[in-house]
Amino acid sequence: MRGQILGVDRQRGVGLVSGEDGQRYAFRPEDWAQEGEPAIGLYVDFETEGQDARSLFPVPGANPQPLVAPSRAPVAPRSDRNKLIAALLAFMLGPLGIHRFYLGRTGSGIAMLVLSITVIGLLVSVPWAFVDMIRYLVMPERDFDRRYTRA
Repeated sequence: MRGQILGVDRQRGVGLVSGEDGQRYAFRPEDWAQEGEPAIGLYVDFETEGQDARSLFPVPGANPQPLVAPSRAPVAPRSDRNKLIAALLAFMLGPLGIHRFYLGRTGSGIAMLVLSITVIGLLVSVPWAFVDMIRYLVMPERDFDRRYTRA
């Protein structure tokens, strides 16, 4: 029999096909006999077993769209800033907040610069810069680029 896929619930692993006879038939992932995953609107050929559809195949020529849609994950823009330079600035001039200015975080850069004027402020800005340096070094390139790209 032939029909059209009405829905696919990927969490429960079940789907629903509307047959040419007007009946609806349920199917499970193991009933799909083609590579990829079934999609809503595909015309399929299948065998019936009670209220279940078995051995579902896409009908050749009836489905112009591909069975497996290509995955197009958004690509994060490449940052014009280098995480190693940011880490070196945090290590060498960290209490002054220069690394923060380099990364475009001027508000926290000014805060670190003001804190470094006093001895008590240095007790805050030195560990802050050290943590920043470690964070930049262990952060994956993709995350660094996404976070510190100029707007």
